Amino acid sequence: MELFFLFLTLLFLYLYVQFLNSKKPIKNIGFKTYPLVGVLPDFLKHRHRFLEWSTEVLRDCPTNTAVFSRPGKVHGVITANPENVEHMLKTKFENYPKGERFITLLDDFLGRGIFNSDGELWKVQRKTASYEFNTKSLRNFVMENVTVEIQTRLLPILSRASEKNRVIDLQDMLERFAFDNVCKLAFDVDPGCLGGDGTAGAEFMAAFENAAMLSSGRFMCAFPWLWRLRKVLNVGTERSLKESIATVHEFADKIIRSRTEAKGPTTHDQDLLSRFIGAEDNSPEFLRDIVISFILAGRDTTSSALSWFFWILSSRPDVRKKILDEIETVRSKNRGGEEEDEELAPFGYEELKEMQYLHAAISETMRLYPPVPVDTKACLNDDVLPDGTRIKKNWFITYHTYAMGRMESVWGKDCTEFKPERWLEDGVYRTESPFRFPVFHAGPRMCLGKEMAYIQMKSIAASVMERFEIVALDKDTCPQHLLSLTLRMKGGLPVTVSASVKGIV
Repeated sequence: MELFFLFLTLLFLYLYVQFLNSKKPIKNIGFKTYPLVGVLPDFLKHRHRFLEWSTEVLRDCPTNTAVFSRPGKVHGVITANPENVEHMLKTKFENYPKGERFITLLDDFLGRGIFNSDGELWKVQRKTASYEFNTKSLRNFVMENVTVEIQTRLLPILSRASEKNRVIDLQDMLERFAFDNVCKLAFDVDPGCLGGDGTAGAEFMAAFENAAMLSSGRFMCAFPWLWRLRKVLNVGTERSLKESIATVHEFADKIIRSRTEAKGPTTHDQDLLSRFIGAEDNSPEFLRDIVISFILAGRDTTSSALSWFFWILSSRPDVRKKILDEIETVRSKNRGGEEEDEELAPFGYEELKEMQYLHAAISETMRLYPPVPVDTKACLNDDVLPDGTRIKKNWFITYHTYAMGRMESVWGKDCTEFKPERWLEDGVYRTESPFRFPVFHAGPRMCLGKEMAYIQMKSIAASVMERFEIVALDKDTCPQHLLSLTLRMKGGLPVTVSASVKGIV
């Protein structure tokens, strides 16, 4: 039945588009909007390359903002204008919540966790998480886990790949690393997905990845009723989504039960789950939603950024050399003139903070390839954006982080070039406005784990780079994007690994 309805819909659209081919669109600036169907014809044509297509459209708009409409009462504004971003994320924060549409699309997967909630429910979670993220004990806990994961799993795997001249999927490896790490942080549980025998954890990770991809696919559905129909009939992508979510929930629920039923103190009291379990009136389902949200934030974002980082370095030996020189400088400074150890010691927190150029290179990577390329809010009441664009009640508004990194009006004529130097002033990293660089969100919903994310990424990058040279098999062709909640590479990132001249394996 679903296929029959889809066939009729596509047939209608095909005949209608043929009719419109000889007609002029309603608007010549922004997205081409046709009678009755809005931007649907072009949306279907470019859906597989939505980021590039929408970036091209916004680049040609005078204020880098355009109105977007599709059948099914889908109306909204997409913007790459920093002033508009500040307006929605800070100035009029209360007028732009996540909204019913966004929450409904992700409810089955994320429930009402911190990234899929509004109002008091969000504020309670934010307050609890904020307290935890500001503690030194959590920072030490994170540093300890990252160091152990790097030394006992990541580096030995890369060493074996180097010795055997084996091609590996670096994106998959980084996602496994991040998954193990965030589960330790959130659950105080080690799934052992990277170099371990954690079968249950690997199954959970695969299901989690599939659920994230299929949930994001709902946003790209031609008609909102299509995914709802699939869900009711339990067919196609919705059936697969349901099965994946069941696996995710089963794994998470098992861990939450073991923690809530445990008597006496846990091994660590620094993990996030302990903080939320300690709060009153938090049901097991609510705890599960919280944990899943933090896994999404911790696993997919850092692994995405590092995958693009290593792909870029494959074709930029000049940048790689500058990073290695900085690492060597930091090493020499902290050795105090002593002879180099046979075994390279793990980097400490203060050493990582000293790596300004590496920090800039990672930021430049995320400017061009942000882990969360677009984010959407709802408009509660009619409003006028700073650039003069009118937005109506119940419309959505999307700030396009991917497009912002490619806007000449924001970053200058060299906006499409990879230049870590743009972040440095006299060799020191210069913090950018979060409204020009909203990779970690901005305003009241600013990412709590920003500093921790940088420390983790710098620790991984520095530890790997001084020991190995990572080269992508196709370093000159930009990997295709995989439509998911984060910016992943379609087909992974196949690389070769060789021992660095300076590194000691």
